[in-house]
Amino acid sequence: MKFEYKVIPAPKKARKVKGLKRGDDRFAASLMQLMNELGAEGWEYQRTDTLPVESRSGLTSRSTTFQNMLIFRRVIKEVDDTPEAVAAPEATVFTAPAPEAEPLAPAAPADHLAPDISAPQDVAAQ
Repeated sequence: MKFEYKVIPAPKKARKVKGLKRGDDRFAASLMQLMNELGAEGWEYQRTDTLPVESRSGLTSRSTTFQNMLIFRRVIKEVDDTPEAVAAPEATVFTAPAPEAEPLAPAAPADHLAPDISAPQDVAAQ
């Protein structure tokens, strides 16, 4: 099973939520809303990490701050690209069995269809 990851900064400021007065309640509601939005897209919350970020402070100096990052993951749908999996499956054709044929009766002579040319005929007698 393979995963893809998404890392986003944790919210720094709580959104206003109707009915919530305390800052920590609003912050929790903001975080919950963010997690539910990502969860609806298939992302699973893994953890929160605090990571150092080095940034410039003035022309020559640098300072290190810390950033809270939310880490999510979701399963990547694996595609089997082996030649056997890519090839189309063999088509199965079902045919109904042929009905039993009745034996043919011997053909009757068709004397009335063609004249008999085996015996000479007298043209003058006709």
